[in-house]
Amino acid sequence: MSEKEMSRKDIGMLGFEIVAYSGDARSSLLEALKDARNGKFDGLEEKIQAAQDNLNLAHAKQTEMLALDAQGKDLDIGIIMIHAQDHLMTTILLKDIIYDLINIYKK
Repeated sequence: MSEKEMSRKDIGMLGFEIVAYSGDARSSLLEALKDARNGKFDGLEEKIQAAQDNLNLAHAKQTEMLALDAQGKDLDIGIIMIHAQDHLMTTILLKDIIYDLINIYKK
């Protein structure tokens, strides 16, 4: 493999990391929503912060991939990376919706 190429395995590992961090964020967000729905507002901020921390980690991995592309690396993108991008995007959208729902429950 040339210096310019990046293997599907390497890209897949980045994808797995994005999925894992996004999945952890999603779990924290859904737990926070469940607590808010049940009127349990203590500890919500910690769950929301845990979700944001994981989203930041996922975004860092995404940025790593984008930087490789910007450097001219040939990225052999497979279904894992496509799934990872979808997972990250939907979790970010979920975060925005859950923030609004929690604020509604607080009122």
